[in-house]
Amino acid sequence: MPQLILGPGALGRLLALRLAPQEPVRLLGRRPLPARLALTTPEGETLYREIDSALSGEAALPEDVTALHLTTKSMSAEAALAPLVLPPRTPLVLWQNGYEIQPRLHDAWPGPVLCASTSEGAYVVEGGVVHAGHGHTWLGSLDGKHAALATALAERLSRAGLPATAVADIRQRLWHKLAVNAAINPLVARFGIRNGQLRDRPFRPMVEAMLNELTPILAAEGIPAPEPGWAALVWGVIEGTATNRASMLQDVSAGRPTERDAILGPLLEAARRHGLPHGNLLAAYRGLDRYH
Repeated sequence: MPQLILGPGALGRLLALRLAPQEPVRLLGRRPLPARLALTTPEGETLYREIDSALSGEAALPEDVTALHLTTKSMSAEAALAPLVLPPRTPLVLWQNGYEIQPRLHDAWPGPVLCASTSEGAYVVEGGVVHAGHGHTWLGSLDGKHAALATALAERLSRAGLPATAVADIRQRLWHKLAVNAAINPLVARFGIRNGQLRDRPFRPMVEAMLNELTPILAAEGIPAPEPGWAALVWGVIEGTATNRASMLQDVSAGRPTERDAILGPLLEAARRHGLPHGNLLAAYRGLDRYH
């Protein structure tokens, strides 16, 4: 049974090229792709692999599918799924940032739904993808069900060179990543800087102001802080990804809409619901107006 990957961006290509040597994979998108794609590994090796790809609106889909991996941006997820006709119990795996589309599709999809939170780094190049840095992927269902499915998929990803673990607390992990993205991405996108420049003035106080707002919002939502605290988590990510161009900055540079609604929207909604200050979050959201 094949694994379907819907969305041939950086993450979709990375999944397809990593999984292809060990099992059937089909990559679906809105535009045709070359039959042979290149994977550049973090170690600098370039591998060429034949990938079965098709246009998502025209593809004849198989009756039995191991999983449908949705790797589009959050704002494109529902439109990308709309033309597909699959058996009702097909497992769906959501790879989106933020926490906007996940609860909606969890409730609407007729089959099992897993969410993935990953720190794998990749970017598209002509004819393939660069796997820029090794990371880890966490898989689980928002309702705590489908543990066996999550474990099986995590094992398949791990065998393909994408280490993964099935977890029961995926909601918490999604919110942790949401907090990190909210503190970093809008600022680097707005000012056109790399992550590491947030350590310097005038950007460092901006990050600290965001953290001061994020901490009580997350507490009100019942999201426990990581062991070292929110500030240590965010500054640790900034340090570890100092030379990176964040995905939101890449979107702005390419003239694409950003994922601000998926990343900042849930936090703004939670702040309003709990009556908490959110001026810096709102400023970050409005600072991206011109890209929408």
